[in-house]
Amino acid sequence: MPDARTRTLYVLDYLLDRTDEGRGHIVHLEDIVNHLHQLNIPAERKSVSRSIKALEDYGVDVIYDPVERGYRILSREFDLQELQILIDCVLSSKFLTQKVARRLVDKLKKKASVYDRPKFERRHYLTHRVRSMNDSVFYHLDDLHEAIANDCQISFRYYTFDEKKQKLYRHNGELYYASPYALIWNDDNYYLVAYNKGKIKHFRIDKMEQIQIVEASREGAELYKALDIGELNLRAFSMYGGTEVRTTIVFHNHLSGVVVDRFGTDIMMLPVPGDADHFSITIPVEVSPQFFGWICGLGSEARITYPPEVVQRMKDFVKGISDLY
Repeated sequence: MPDARTRTLYVLDYLLDRTDEGRGHIVHLEDIVNHLHQLNIPAERKSVSRSIKALEDYGVDVIYDPVERGYRILSREFDLQELQILIDCVLSSKFLTQKVARRLVDKLKKKASVYDRPKFERRHYLTHRVRSMNDSVFYHLDDLHEAIANDCQISFRYYTFDEKKQKLYRHNGELYYASPYALIWNDDNYYLVAYNKGKIKHFRIDKMEQIQIVEASREGAELYKALDIGELNLRAFSMYGGTEVRTTIVFHNHLSGVVVDRFGTDIMMLPVPGDADHFSITIPVEVSPQFFGWICGLGSEARITYPPEVVQRMKDFVKGISDLY
């Protein structure tokens, strides 16, 4: 039950909710007193003034506006641009279910005043994108963080979907046992990097179920220490595993922006001798169908030139697709 002891906190909530830098978005002492009375909190002008003074002493940016003759909050934990970025990130996160995404967005909107919240009612198309159907993922993130922090293994079931859109469990539905080390974001999906059966692997978190912490110490620490997570993001395409091979690719010059977007500015882009229209890069790549698909998406303006075995695999990949038509 609200009472006089928590009056200052309720004054702060009211100021955050009802004021901002907009014209007319101020509150008077009488407004605050009336609001507190509605909450059955004893209040009068002097006690509210003391609460506002306490907030100022604490560092809250509340000021008296002499022009509009009322109080307002100037600076907040998040400004509108920061809140919009966070909201867009939530709405575009495929691993969050619709229900969880909406709840998070509602919480973020409350960080703005009632006058600014309508400004976030846009880009609704993002909420209708393909999303995870696994609600438990969001609630199991704490378990994964706890396992990593406490050097524990985890168990879980892992699945995909069959042609009837039914869950198809890997390993005949048997539990996976793995040593978790990191959570990473790649291509709009959330992945767990973990040691399992002698290798460092990545698992899509929205495809994991029944995650449990196992009372056993993690394994594979040396392999993980040798792994560069940043490099993993660069060389893996859609996080599908493949054999890592140092590969040379030739691109048309106008694809330089595409290459920088994918591999970063540290990549060496070398001119092709005798060819002013193309450049080449040589990078470690996890060679997989997703990598070949990325190359195909660039059409005739990108081609693999080395090593010969990767060139041959690319030819086989293209021929396999061609044979379908």
